[in-house]
Amino acid sequence: MEYKDYYQTLGVSRGAHDDEIRKAYRKLAKQFHPDRNRGNHAAEEKFKEINEAYEVLSDPQKKARYDQVGSDYQQWQRSGTQGGFDWSQYAGGMPQGGSRVEYADLSDMFGNFSDFFQSIFGDIPIQQSDTFARGQRARPETGRASPRNLPDVDVPITLEEAFRGSTRIVQIGNRRLEVKIPLGAGTGTRIRLAGEGNAVAGRSAGDLYLKVQVADDPRWERREDDLSTEVPVDVFTMILGGEVRVSTIDAKSILLKIPPETNSGQSIRLSGLGMPRLHNPLARGDLYVKVRAEIPTRLNDPERKLLEEFVRLRNKQV
Repeated sequence: MEYKDYYQTLGVSRGAHDDEIRKAYRKLAKQFHPDRNRGNHAAEEKFKEINEAYEVLSDPQKKARYDQVGSDYQQWQRSGTQGGFDWSQYAGGMPQGGSRVEYADLSDMFGNFSDFFQSIFGDIPIQQSDTFARGQRARPETGRASPRNLPDVDVPITLEEAFRGSTRIVQIGNRRLEVKIPLGAGTGTRIRLAGEGNAVAGRSAGDLYLKVQVADDPRWERREDDLSTEVPVDVFTMILGGEVRVSTIDAKSILLKIPPETNSGQSIRLSGLGMPRLHNPLARGDLYVKVRAEIPTRLNDPERKLLEEFVRLRNKQV
């Protein structure tokens, strides 16, 4: 298999920053866009190569893996070792049972990625949000399964499993497939099991798609990668300020600072304590804590007198 130099494809150095990579991609994509080069097969192939290079270099997770592959490949070249380079050590997405897991149909999104790309990055989700920005037209949904593809299989998971990642055993006929659920999966996330669909005479087996269904959790409300929760705070702490203990989805307990004169219903953002991002699980969304005033009950006489004095002084100021 041929090693692909994505930096060379975009015409940038290996130390190029994100802005340099983005500018180089946009310039080349505009030059070789199919709408500007109708009927030009060479320009079409070049456009695919540009998209493939940008798909890797614009994604921190893929870029890190690619840089490691490149470093090992150069070391192998310098060593003069006989025989071909061992690409299999980088192939991902092979859970127990031998099923290859992909989080999107690569050919549906950007045409055909190279064998090099699919071998190295087949277990990392592609950046679907950039589809239209890259000049590609998404295929229309037909609502019908391909003759070789089985209907989608719903896979229910909990919110905590979506946070930590999980595995599921899926029973398809007499087959049992162990499937990895990626960190950050949400309701509607589709996982492709290549070659696990129907087999048609004279053709290879189709694919099986799993569709994740994340159950509601009474403790957390999820919006994309952000979480929100509600905590009761006594009215005195909300007036004077203080700290309350808050649990996070990763089972940690933290002290949340309540500023003085905080209103009931106000949300306080805790950065990076939400869900892992599906396309970059090393990053996380935010946690929003909504404070709810808790009115004290069963006051004793001294407490009631102090409150009455507070009200009297307050009214006197008005």
